[in-house]
Amino acid sequence: MKILIGCEYSGVVRDAFIAQGHEAISCDVIPTEARGPHINGDLLKELDRDWDMLIAFPPCTYLTKANSRNWNGQKHEDAIEFFLSLYNCHIPKIALENPVGVLSTRFRKPDCIVQPWWFGHPEVKTTCFWLKNLPPLLATEMGQGRENRLANMGERKDRGKLRSRTYKGIAEAMAIQWGNY
Repeated sequence: MKILIGCEYSGVVRDAFIAQGHEAISCDVIPTEARGPHINGDLLKELDRDWDMLIAFPPCTYLTKANSRNWNGQKHEDAIEFFLSLYNCHIPKIALENPVGVLSTRFRKPDCIVQPWWFGHPEVKTTCFWLKNLPPLLATEMGQGRENRLANMGERKDRGKLRSRTYKGIAEAMAIQWGNY
């Protein structure tokens, strides 16, 4: 399958799909941190190509419940419009990730909510997926412990990047479960 991984600079999800034999390319406005196929640019400009699947991680700054004080204004509306543009594109299989937030009321409830500890990581991070023509992601390895490391991370320059990184166990589950669907 030809898979576009949107809003991903880390290459974690892209590389999980490549490891399963798929043609996967990440796309983000920032350069990738990992060697591999990557488009450094605007995701919306890449949607018209011939993709079988889109998995995207739209920026959550103006969508997440944790930042609800900014749920008004143009940046908030632009974030919702960006998410909906991805969901409504012509690509047949779509998975869009975001935390709990405004999308549940302005769009619809997510199809699937997972935790990193369901995939072998001893951490908590409620992760929602809105799906099109894909099944909900199933747990693969229940991890021990429930650390809230990301929420408790102090202020630092790279905080946003670290918090947005996909857990490897979740990426591998996507590649195996959705890559074979």
